[in-house]
Amino acid sequence: MKAIAYSNYGPPEVLGSVDLPRPVPKAGEVLVKIHATSVTAGDYRARSLDMPPGFKLVGRLVFGVFGPRRRVLGTEFSGLVEAVGEGVTRFKPGDRVVAYPGAAMGGYAEYAVIGEDGAIVQAPANLKLDEAVALPFGGSTALHFLRSLAGIKPGDSVLIIGAAGGVGSAAVQVARHFGAHVTGVASTGKLDMVRSLGADAVIDYRREDPAAASDAYDIILDTSGTATYTKYGPALKPGGRLLLVSADLWQLLGTLLARKTGGRKAMGGYAAEPAEDLRFLAALAEKGQFKPHVGGRFPLDQAADAHAFFKDPARMGNVVITVNQD
Repeated sequence: MKAIAYSNYGPPEVLGSVDLPRPVPKAGEVLVKIHATSVTAGDYRARSLDMPPGFKLVGRLVFGVFGPRRRVLGTEFSGLVEAVGEGVTRFKPGDRVVAYPGAAMGGYAEYAVIGEDGAIVQAPANLKLDEAVALPFGGSTALHFLRSLAGIKPGDSVLIIGAAGGVGSAAVQVARHFGAHVTGVASTGKLDMVRSLGADAVIDYRREDPAAASDAYDIILDTSGTATYTKYGPALKPGGRLLLVSADLWQLLGTLLARKTGGRKAMGGYAAEPAEDLRFLAALAEKGQFKPHVGGRFPLDQAADAHAFFKDPARMGNVVITVNQD
């Protein structure tokens, strides 16, 4: 089968086409003929080893000390079930599915296997496969920070910094689902897109400082890697939470050392990849409450171009790579 692989960390050009054996599903596994995959922050960091300051060594330990441990990227994929292993009961050949292998990766290929009990669900009927593929990463990250860490509830006032990105655009919709009042922060040309996702208000950070408000937000979620507690703490209401999705080591240490008052908190870390979160997101999509925004599509043989576009400042939403389109 055709796949895109890499042997060394580096720029997008390290990605190249290879031929690999088509996987065979073992007992309890599902073989998927992949229709689409994507470029997530996880794929970008695994390929480039461009980690937030202070986490370079951690990146090597996670992805491979001397070279990539997983040669085929792709933290999420969608497609049609091709075959199932012995004992599989939840899926059958022909099913439209979305899968989230996460750190196991493998989506940049024509076929992949994943355990039936892993993060794999029936694709929402109201989404095309090249839309549904972007449900897992951004949605699960948003869900982890907003629900699991911050305990979001109806009526909360939420500020989302980087609201036009893959995680930010998911966070706007997830926060709206939980009944929050959402303010999205983005650049001038992206404000209409953020409004279209359901944001109640928008801030153009080039014209207005989103940190200037005082005691204004119950939750501030930053996907840009630029927020600090020192800067945004005053914008939190008493008991408010600052969520750092992409913080470097010094930002995280700063949140520990900063003097906090009024029960305000700052939290960071990495999102887990539970299968139940993907089922939750798929159910939201079925009800029309979550639709991933796709800002670019590239064929598999242009995966390097897709990775380059992922870092384009003009990008909005998710970058999808199409594989088998029949």
